[in-house]
Amino acid sequence: MKKIFDNISVKTSKLITNSYSTSFSLGIRAFSPKFREPIYSIYGFVRIADEIVDSFHDYDKILLMKKFREDTFEAIKLGISSNPVLNSFQAVVRKYNIDYQLIDKFLKSMEMDLTEKTYERNSYDDYIFGSAEAVGLMCLKVFVGGDKLK
Repeated sequence: MKKIFDNISVKTSKLITNSYSTSFSLGIRAFSPKFREPIYSIYGFVRIADEIVDSFHDYDKILLMKKFREDTFEAIKLGISSNPVLNSFQAVVRKYNIDYQLIDKFLKSMEMDLTEKTYERNSYDDYIFGSAEAVGLMCLKVFVGGDKLK
């Protein structure tokens, strides 16, 4: 029955993608079908982290990000999460050998958004890498079938 939950998990990530980004959703449709579900799963993960930072104003965002970080790495370690977005993301991370450092850099960028409003050059570069480049590199791992990036 886990297959049913895995399918629901991917559909949840796809729904999140389609709901939050019309342009990204259209772009995903240009990909070969074999890439679509993994990219939806990455985007769903990224979107939820970004929502914690940008939208959950009435809640303790620092606590929510800390929990999201912990839950993310636990899901990857266990190979499952009861959170459908993390469940679909962990499957992609494991299947395509996505480097944990990319995930960490992304999450650190989101955490920076919670506290820092202006950046020095080095911290700005770290922020840009985590919030944009790391996500692109996660997607690239899907496109290269999990092979090492050079």
